[in-house]
Order: sequence, then C-alpha cells, then structure tokens
Amino acid sequence: MTTPSDGVLAGARTRDKGAPWPAYVTASVAWHAGAGLFALASPASWPWAAAAIAANHAALTAGGLWPRSRWLGSNWTRLPPHAAARGEIAVTIDDGPDAEVTPAVLDLLDEQGAKATFFCIGAEARARPALCREIVRRGHSVQNHSDGHSHRFSLLGPKAMAREIGAAQASLADITGEAPRFFRAPAGLRNPFLALVLQRLDLQLVSWTRRGFDTVRRDPSDVLARLARGLAPGDILLAHDGNAARLETGGAVVLAVLPQLLARARALGLVAVTLQAGAQGEPDAGAAASDPAADAKPMGSADATQETST
Repeated sequence: MTTPSDGVLAGARTRDKGAPWPAYVTASVAWHAGAGLFALASPASWPWAAAAIAANHAALTAGGLWPRSRWLGSNWTRLPPHAAARGEIAVTIDDGPDAEVTPAVLDLLDEQGAKATFFCIGAEARARPALCREIVRRGHSVQNHSDGHSHRFSLLGPKAMAREIGAAQASLADITGEAPRFFRAPAGLRNPFLALVLQRLDLQLVSWTRRGFDTVRRDPSDVLARLARGLAPGDILLAHDGNAARLETGGAVVLAVLPQLLARARALGLVAVTLQAGAQGEPDAGAAASDPAADAKPMGSADATQETST
C-alpha cells in the first residue's frame, strides 16, 4: 500500500503549499493577537482578554459541531446555482460500500434512471474493490469519506487528519482510477484543521441540504418525509448504504425510501446527478473551492440554509 509522505499520499491532488489560509484562520490569529496585546497593554484587563480568546474557541467548536456550518471554511450544502437552474439534485450515499446493500442501491438507481454520489470509507473500499469499480462503471461517483470513519475524526490534529483523508484518497484513486474531488467528514463533524488539509489536497467539503437519519430511524415514511420536505433544485440529500437501519423484515431502510424519493423528484421535474455533473459549468470547474450555498437559495423553497431538525 502507498505510504504517507508528510501526511499526503499518492492519488491525492495537492494544491500549492503557498495557497492562502482560509479567512477564519487569519481572523482567529488576529483575534488572539489582539487579545494578547490588550492584556499586555493593560495587565489588569487580562480576564477580558482570556474571555475573548475563550469566546473565539467556543465559536470554532460550535462551527465544527454544526455539519452545515461555513464558519470553518467552504462547505457545500447545495449544488452550484447553475446546477439548480438545470433542475438538478444530488443524492449522496454514505458509509459503504456494503456487500449487501450497495448492489441493491445500484439496481434501484438503474431502474429509476438516476445517478448518485457514493461517499466511501477507504477501508471498506479496500475490502470490496470490485464493488467500488462497479459503482463507477454504472455511471455513479465515488468520493472520500475518510479511511476509517473514526468517531474521533473531529479530534484529530492536522497531520493525523491528513493521513486519514490521504489514505482514503490514495485507495479510492487506485481502485477506481479516478481521484475524488469531494470529501465528507464522518458524521459531518470537524475542527479548524480540516479546511487547511482539504485545501492542500484540493478537496471540496460537502455536507447536505437535508438528511433522513436512515442509520437510526427504521420507519421509511419518516425518513422519506425528512428527505423530501421542501425538495427543490440544488438540494444535496444524504442517505446510507453502510450502517443502514433495518426494517423488521431485515431489509435496509434506504432501499424502501429511494424509489419513493426519486419518484417525488421526477414529479417535480428534478434530475438526480453526481456531484461532478452538478459542478460542471461552474467557473474554474477543475478547482474544488466554490461554495454555492453562500450565494444561492433553491427555486421554490424557503430558507436554503435552514437545518433539518433531528
């Protein structure tokens, strides 16, 4: 297997190491420096300076715990405006590939004439490489969902985070022949280091417009309602083939939800495409740096930035 080199593996496209830091890093450094200078100039005011630094850390933590936040850098919660104008949505499938569920999901997508993006875990991809290649062969997309899907991901430092993402990047590129362009953090949780790592690996962070919680909710009608509520052009929807909740009959909830979800999308004139297809036509489509959610709302929807309730 390819070995790490300074936290970056083969198969990972890297940006210029001199690329500008994200704005939040500059602002945070300036905030710390300002608080320090204030404390030096007025030693009696050090509690206020300490409180200012604590407030900065609290803001950074809150940004990491809110998956759809853009406080910590660019984060796609929607497709770009030009994709929304074409009536496109993105169905994203996480945590696979799963030996049982993923082939059934692929068959359903074929039947519905829909394309999807599979955010795959590196270790699962190495265990089932032929299934990853089958995803791509059928016209879908395989993207980076970390190497081990650790629940400690958001606690990692920059080097460990780079190794975790880079290992998956190398494996997925080797297996499918295509280097991923997009990354989704495990459970959507992250810390301030992630934007710097993704910038270096030339990966775009993607979260979602809404999710169905289909790893824990076993009622297909509930999951469908969450995913289809306010369905509109440009939406990015999250479901799971790995770790999927099960019906009483043993089947995965996602398999009961997908046909109905895609039928509703068709009835609204929407087309399910991969994230790459949705990105086509954007300025500088080769760079994964745009943030469509920052300047666009879906046609016919309420607030595009509204977080779906849990």
